[in-house]
Amino acid sequence: MDILFNTHGLIQIISLLALGLVAGVINTLAGGGSNLTVPLLMVFGMPPDIANATNRIGVLMQSFAGAEGFRRKGCLPLHDFKAMLLPLFIGAAAGGFAAAFAPQTLLKYFILGAMLLVAGITLVRPDVIAPPPGTVTKRVTDVPSSRWFLLLTGFYGGFIQAGVGFPLIAVFAGSLRYDLVRSNALKALAVLFFTAVALLIFIVQDQVRWIPGLILGVGSTIGAMLGVKMAIRASQRSLKWFLFIMTLIASAAAVLL
Repeated sequence: MDILFNTHGLIQIISLLALGLVAGVINTLAGGGSNLTVPLLMVFGMPPDIANATNRIGVLMQSFAGAEGFRRKGCLPLHDFKAMLLPLFIGAAAGGFAAAFAPQTLLKYFILGAMLLVAGITLVRPDVIAPPPGTVTKRVTDVPSSRWFLLLTGFYGGFIQAGVGFPLIAVFAGSLRYDLVRSNALKALAVLFFTAVALLIFIVQDQVRWIPGLILGVGSTIGAMLGVKMAIRASQRSLKWFLFIMTLIASAAAVLL
């Protein structure tokens, strides 16, 4: 892997930029983009733990671009984010430490179950994931169970990242009743914070490969900016069906990986 990137292999660079762009769009609109980028890094010779850690650079960059894009469009609600941040932070720190020392296949079936649950709810009870216009949002203090969901989601995000957008959307849209645009905006900001925590742990453990990670991050950032524009323009119905399709695709990827 180091030899490939020290010589700046054109195929590897183009692949990382292209798949990073696709993943940035997917993660901004739904989730599951890391199911594309982590296997790509492994194909290029990285062990699973190194690929999992290196992938966080792209996730961090795209999350910043996505959150900032939503903020500029006035779609990032921050009035209750402090209450969301603490359980996410604690969960991410615990998950990051776990990922540094534990087999990353440990939580495979957890995320598969979470993704299938989101897909099922989207199909059977779309009003849960996509609240109708005029739905009043709730604070974390109004829904005490949301703290536990955020804690568990932060742990999973710190541990393995892939597919974390689905349980985050389930919390923000399902429990706290934000529409899908604002749920995606909050998701981007949440992922930004807990990815920073996990990435710091991986850096200390010397598990991050910077050159491929930054190349991936450039593509992911462009994808996130495109994703914000698509999210703002899309209808709630379109976002709902995109979320449903991506949960099925990500679930299939989780089974195959």
